[in-house]
Amino acid sequence: MDKKLSVIIPVYNEKNTIQKVIEAVRGSGAGGLEKEIIIVDDFSNDGTRDLLREIENESDCKVFFQDRNRGKGAAVRRGFSEVSGDFVVIQDADLEYDPAEYETLLKPLLEGRADVVYGSRFIGGKNTSHRALFFWHYLGNRFLTILSNIFTNLNLTDMETGYKAFTKEALSKITPKLQSNRFGIEPEITAQVAKNNLRIYEVGISYFGRTYDEGKKINWKDGLAAIWFIFKYNLFG
Repeated sequence: MDKKLSVIIPVYNEKNTIQKVIEAVRGSGAGGLEKEIIIVDDFSNDGTRDLLREIENESDCKVFFQDRNRGKGAAVRRGFSEVSGDFVVIQDADLEYDPAEYETLLKPLLEGRADVVYGSRFIGGKNTSHRALFFWHYLGNRFLTILSNIFTNLNLTDMETGYKAFTKEALSKITPKLQSNRFGIEPEITAQVAKNNLRIYEVGISYFGRTYDEGKKINWKDGLAAIWFIFKYNLFG
């Protein structure tokens, strides 16, 4: 029987990129897997919801509208609850991550070597490229990854990456514990991966970061909150 890839796209105010990312996902290679696209709109107010209503009945898309702005973590968790695929990828709606690299991300899963794969912005990969942006964001990401590694005993280079892939079995082990509503979902997922002794790989990916003028949403307050979430989900989660 053919296997399926579920692509979860959490969306908040991305009217300029949402149609582009959907087409990019549709056109991406995925190791021959059938694809389903699961879009969770987090109460956008910029016209994104109107665009999504135009495609919500298309056969390869499932679109869910949150009743209020709950945060990225809540959108990702809602997406996890709706997947039917054998493999699952989180795809941000802003095109900072390239769907053309799904085959790279999925390869360790398809070969049966991994349960979870993180796409790292900080290790090289074949034909990868990176937009040069914010030094302090880079430093903050590295600090949070090191802090997370201290608790999980993993040697990740990019815990905060938005590009994560899972087998269905791995996802079923971590989702019952997930509770984060905002950007704390990244350290929480990592804590649960470690606690369940899942096999985790990293692969190098391209990264086309945005500036705040272009719509970037995460800020220094989210970075400070992530420190607390690392302690919380590793010690008490």
